[in-house]
Amino acid sequence: MSPTTGSAVVTLPSETEILITRRFDAPRAVVYQVFTDPELIKRWWAGRQGTVTSAEVDLRVGGMWRYVMTTNSGYEIAFHGEYHEVVPDERLVCTEIFEGMPDEDDTSPPTLNSYTFTESGGRTTLELLTTAPDRAVRDAIMESGMETGVHDGYDIAEQIAIELTDGS
Repeated sequence: MSPTTGSAVVTLPSETEILITRRFDAPRAVVYQVFTDPELIKRWWAGRQGTVTSAEVDLRVGGMWRYVMTTNSGYEIAFHGEYHEVVPDERLVCTEIFEGMPDEDDTSPPTLNSYTFTESGGRTTLELLTTAPDRAVRDAIMESGMETGVHDGYDIAEQIAIELTDGS
């Protein structure tokens, strides 16, 4: 298998949506595992931007997730959410809240992330549709450096999936 480094495509289908499409050179069940197993998430989620210090996953409808990382510059960043849909190896839908946004209160609506995993010829295409509560939030996400982090993290995630597939 050969990795598809740096191949995530980020588009803006509407004023409130971000669509990330990325092919992984690994079977769907393995890619899904990399995106849902807390020990594997710790290896890739921060990309090259820092180190994941905690990854909690209660993978069921109504279950919560929370990831915490320390950035390379020493800041702690955390996100959490709730699963709304869990279809093993196929689909995840969950909310996402960035903890610690200045000027944000606990009543701010979260983004909604819909992950769809499809397989063709042993390769998996992930489509992640993020729906923000409004254009300002979508634009803030885009301006946060998210795209660089996605490329870094997904490249590492693919390497992990290839390792798991090859049994190395």
